[in-house]
Formats: sequence, structure tokens, C-alpha cells
Amino acid sequence: MEARETIRHGGDLDEARRLFPDAPTPWIDLSTGINPVPYPCPALEASLLTRLPAPEDARALEAAAASAYGADPAQVVAAPGTQALIGWLPVLRPASRVAVVGPTYAEHAAAWRGAGHHVATVPNLAAAMQAEVAVVVNPNNPDGRVAGRGALAEAAAILAARGGLLVVDEAFADLEPVESLCGEVPAGAVVLRSFGKTYGLAGLRLGFAVARDPLAGRLRRSLGPWAVSGPAIAVGRAALADRAWRETAAAARGRDAARLDRLLTGAGGRLVGGTRLFRTADFPDAPALFARLGRAGLFVRRFEAAPARLRFGLPGDAGAWARLEGALA
Repeated sequence: MEARETIRHGGDLDEARRLFPDAPTPWIDLSTGINPVPYPCPALEASLLTRLPAPEDARALEAAAASAYGADPAQVVAAPGTQALIGWLPVLRPASRVAVVGPTYAEHAAAWRGAGHHVATVPNLAAAMQAEVAVVVNPNNPDGRVAGRGALAEAAAILAARGGLLVVDEAFADLEPVESLCGEVPAGAVVLRSFGKTYGLAGLRLGFAVARDPLAGRLRRSLGPWAVSGPAIAVGRAALADRAWRETAAAARGRDAARLDRLLTGAGGRLVGGTRLFRTADFPDAPALFARLGRAGLFVRRFEAAPARLRFGLPGDAGAWARLEGALA
């Protein structure tokens, strides 16, 4: 197995402090796509920290996820974050030709390459059909590009016919009007769903795979018993069952995204796209703008391969909005 490459991610405030040691605090981290208004966690029993989760607890969590995603509970596998699933999927297949539709979340290509697969980045789903494994982030990070359910189902059928696999990462789908594959996941496909981004609880480390057997069973066995902690199970069950909160959050974050679009275009940005949890724009002076924001204590996401591009998460309160508006002005 090859050594894993080092990838820069959002949320690294240590980097922000190194780059801008004199910035005012507290830092406002806009470098991630995590909901800045988190789900109100229920009170947790102390026993959740002192005993191992029971198998029925894990099954109840997966049933709650299945209900939220419109999936078959038998096809839902809970994991300690989708990143764990991204790392396991390449290990479960022999060396293959893998096409990642990009540019996108870099961990997908890194995981498959690190497990010994031949990986290429392709511009669209059609170009990925020459490979044995195709990876699509839907909606895409960082540009928000969306692939329709019909196109994804057709791609899954083509790949399944020759023993291949379609990986659809729906990490940002919860609050979006996208057609999920979870409702009737095709043979030869696996769908990944993130919990922490939607519910603003990334530190809880919780995510799900939706797939038919035998892949679902192989993932479950690979993760092993007690893959998800007791506190994560309890919070996940409560949040996933709260449809009203999710609908309210989708509407509120949609308004926030529209407000952020107006700010970015007003500051000279050309909107590229995004989701209701982040917006991406190109700027003629992106490096200078990144530095100006950093000196003001605002950390946004930059991209080495696209120096003109910046991605902005959503401010979480009136004070954060005011600081961003002031820095952009």
C-alpha cells in the first residue's frame, strides 16, 4: 500500500494562527462546510460513556437514518464518520482503474491511490465510464455541481454489468433539493451520507453507507463491533428523527446562502456555485482577499490548484456576519 498523501482541509485554525498571528480573536472559521447553527443535543445519560453500545442501539440508529434518507434499514451501515468509509471502500476491492469526477473532495482520490489503485480525475460522469470504479460527489464540493438520479442509476448499471462500483458521496445532500440514490440504491452502487455537516456536530464523528449486500455486509464486518460510540448513537437517533428541525434548517441556511452570494458578488466575486452550507466564488484578487480576511480574523478556504477561487462557509450569528461584511467592504 502506498503512503497516503497529505491533504489540506478546512477547519485548521492552527494554520490560520500561523499565517496571521496578529489577527483579532475569536477567529471566525468560514473554511468548512459545516452547519454553523448546530442541532441542540439532548441530555445524555452518563451510562452512555461507561458501557458498550448494545447491538439493538446500533440497529435503532440505522433505522433512524434509513427513515431520514428514505432507505431500506437493512442497507444502512453506520460508521464513525464518512471519512472512515472513504478509507475502507478501496481496501475491499482488488486493484482497479478508478475515475474520480473532479475537482472534488481530495480524500477520495487519495484513499483509492493509497490502497494501490490507478486513479484518474475526469471532468464528468460520462468520462468515468471507462473505469471500473467511478466516484461522484453529489452535490459536488466545492462547486455544487449536481448529477441527476437517472444518470447516476444508468452509470451504476453500466459499472455493475462488469463487476464495477459507483461511489456517490452525498455528504451535502441533506439540505438540498437533490434526488438521492438512497431510496432505491442500485446494484453496484454505494451512497455515503454525512451526519456532522448537516447537524453542525462534526466532532461527533458519524456517517452512513447505503448499499446492497454483499457490500453492506463487508463494510459492516470491516468496521467491526461498536464502530459508533454510545453518545453518537443517542444524538444521531434524536437528530435524524427530527424532520421538522431539518426542514427549518434547510430553509434558514438557504436564506443565509443567498445573503452570502450577495456579499460575495458585491465584493467583486464571480459565483461558481455551492450548497446551502458553503458558497464558492472566483476573485481577481483572491490571494490578497484571503490575506485581508485572515488579518481580520476570518479564515476561508483557498485552493492551490485554483488560486483565484475561495470557498466561504456560512457565518453563524449576527456578530460573524458583521465582521465578514466589514472585511469584504
